[in-house]
Amino acid sequence: MEYKQWYMEYKIHKNRPGLLGDIASLLGMLEVNILTINGVEGKTRGMLLQTNDDEKIEMMGRMLRKVDNITVTALRQPKLVDILAVRHGRYIERDSDDRKTFRFTRDELGLLVDFLGEVFKREGHQVIGLRGMPRVGKTESIIAGSVCAMKRWTFVSSTLLRQTVRSQMSEEEMNVNNIFIIDGIVSTIRSNEKHETLLTEIMNMPSTKVIEHPDIFVQETGYDYDFFDYIIELRNTPEEEITYETFTINYNDL
Repeated sequence: MEYKQWYMEYKIHKNRPGLLGDIASLLGMLEVNILTINGVEGKTRGMLLQTNDDEKIEMMGRMLRKVDNITVTALRQPKLVDILAVRHGRYIERDSDDRKTFRFTRDELGLLVDFLGEVFKREGHQVIGLRGMPRVGKTESIIAGSVCAMKRWTFVSSTLLRQTVRSQMSEEEMNVNNIFIIDGIVSTIRSNEKHETLLTEIMNMPSTKVIEHPDIFVQETGYDYDFFDYIIELRNTPEEEITYETFTINYNDL
């Protein structure tokens, strides 16, 4: 059997001396490898495990449920949020109603970059929407995530240095392995016919696209929210409201 990874998470009710050692010894006897271990938000511990025998994981889960000092809260093949929780020691906040929406604040840019990097490493067609007020770090995070994934990024439209509205691209730039960065306001409010043609071609490519201001993009185009695989919200503070009235007016004045 091939080796598979598993994520195990447990809450600690009484952190007695030697508790982690006992759990590690049990895993060792079952020949289950511990790849990564970290505390996750208070008295919760997460582990990335590896084994080539699923029955050993089931057996381990049954045994650990008999341990009084802990409660196993997760035992599954790892999701992206599990990998990042173990790596950073905390879970990414998700929308309780729309589970594909993830929330970050500016002091969590390292976590966001890591999240984007892992998403960008995946093969195939992915569309990510990135909400946030101006100068909160949206574009910088996308670029840094591309670097983490060792992928080239290509601006289709942007306001990072100056307003960019591309009407054509080279063959190298149109590589399906590139990360295409699209400003949803610039591409709809400030676009021209050539840009719209290029944008349609890119949107039809089996490649990863990151669309800043996805709400304006949906409002002004024929795409809807089902088209997005992830929606990311980036705020300066958790309470900050993301609104578009103030800076869409500025875009129209450019």
